[in-house]
Amino acid sequence: MKPTLVVGVDGSPESRAAADWAAREAVRRDMHVHVVHAWLWQPLAVAVVQDRETEERRAREILQETEAELGHRHPQLSLSVEVVADVPVPALLRAAKDAEMLVLGTRGHGALAGFLLGSYGQQLIASAECPVVSVRARGGKPVLGGAEGEVVVGQQGGVEESARVLGFAFEAAAVRGVPLRAVRAWSLPPVYGSSPGSMWIAEQFGGLEPFEKAALDQALEPWRPRFPEVEVVAHVERGSAGHVLLSEASDAQLVVVGRRVGESPVGTRIGSVAHAVLHHSACPVAVVPHH
Repeated sequence: MKPTLVVGVDGSPESRAAADWAAREAVRRDMHVHVVHAWLWQPLAVAVVQDRETEERRAREILQETEAELGHRHPQLSLSVEVVADVPVPALLRAAKDAEMLVLGTRGHGALAGFLLGSYGQQLIASAECPVVSVRARGGKPVLGGAEGEVVVGQQGGVEESARVLGFAFEAAAVRGVPLRAVRAWSLPPVYGSSPGSMWIAEQFGGLEPFEKAALDQALEPWRPRFPEVEVVAHVERGSAGHVLLSEASDAQLVVVGRRVGESPVGTRIGSVAHAVLHHSACPVAVVPHH
């Protein structure tokens, strides 16, 4: 059995673009694509005309159209399609439970409410056990970024915390045959927040920036011998992590970020860096859970 990549579709140009990106990625990685359309008949308690048979037929047509398009563009693709009788979030989370990644379309720059699945996008990114890739669309086609661009990954924390993020990024660079740019941003600690112990550790490296460079090199070290064919560019810069990462990814073809999940009064948050990159990146963004 090939590893599986799941893509959610709803018939929109954005979802067709996501399906096309998913097919391209699956061909690169020799994966199987499973296309899911979540549809559940829910009669409205209002006096409007509703036709279950018509809506059900349209759900099947969405998958048939997607299957035909992908089969035509990627004849070597291993592909399956499924209509799931459920609302989108649980349907896609269940479909992607054992998948290598989940792919969603997004309607361009703006709030996460603009994702393919509306306000469900943030829930999926925050809750999926696998990496979730957000794909922008223009004219019904995926916005791919620079054709020869690098894969850019944001590295935060220590070796163990960033291992899954870096592993995904190294593999993405390897299958594309492009360099990997690993980016670590740092800022001065608050005057009252820097402990004597942390400042002593930094001083052993000759200052905070050399300390950050050493931390990035240490995180990359286990992956270099596993992917010797991948050229690695290590970039450390003082500044906001989101701003630094977006600046370095201006010509990238894929940006990879980690996911830190937190709770807020209005729902689940995915972390400020992932949030910023999802809003403003011009190319596909892969959000990888740290755990």
